[in-house]
Amino acid sequence: MSKKHATPARLEAFSDGVIAVIITIMVLELKVPVHDGFAGFATLLPTLAIYALSFSFTGVYWINHHHLVHRTDQADERTLYANLFFLFWLSLLPFFTGYLLDKKMDSFSVLLYVLLMIMTGASFMWLRLTIGRYLRETGRLEQEDAEAERKHWISLGLYIVAALCSFPYPRIALGIVALVMVVWVLPTSKIDPIEHCIDVHTEKHQQT
Repeated sequence: MSKKHATPARLEAFSDGVIAVIITIMVLELKVPVHDGFAGFATLLPTLAIYALSFSFTGVYWINHHHLVHRTDQADERTLYANLFFLFWLSLLPFFTGYLLDKKMDSFSVLLYVLLMIMTGASFMWLRLTIGRYLRETGRLEQEDAEAERKHWISLGLYIVAALCSFPYPRIALGIVALVMVVWVLPTSKIDPIEHCIDVHTEKHQQT
C-alpha cells in the first residue's frame, strides 16, 4: 500500500501562518520615542532600519517559499521536516532582531544576527534541494530551478563574508546582509513574470 503524502497547499498554509506571526512579533519592537519632534523620531531610525532589513529578509523567504512549493505536487516526510527546520530558524528572527537593537548593533550582536541568516539560508537550501530532488526524479527540473539554487549558494557565501566582517566592521556586515536582499530582488530567469502568470492562468482556465 503506497504512503499518502501531504499536499503542498497544506504545507504552504501552515508556513504562511508562521511567517505572519514572525512579522507581527517583529513590529512589536517599534516603540514610541520618549522625546517629541524630529529629535525623538531620529532616535527611532536605527530601529526602523533593522526592522526593515528583518522584514525584507522574511518577505524574500516568503516569496521564494511560495515559488518553491508551487513547483511540486506533493510534500513527503522529507519535505515536511525540511520545512519545519527552516521555520524553526526563521522563527528566531524576532529575538535576534531585538537582541541586535538592545546591544546597539555591536560586533557580537551583529555576528549572531548574521549567523542566524546563515542557518536560515542553509535550512531553506535543504528544503530547496529536497524539492529539487523530487523534480529531478520526475523529470520536471527546469533551468529556473538551477538558477535559483545557484543564487542561493551565492547568498550563503555573502553571509559568510558578512560573518567574517562582523567583528572589525559590524556596519559593513549589515550592509552585506542588505546586499543579499538586492540579489534576490533581481529576477532569477529571463521569463517575464507577467507573461508567466498569464500562461498559468490560461492553462488553469483551459483545464476547467
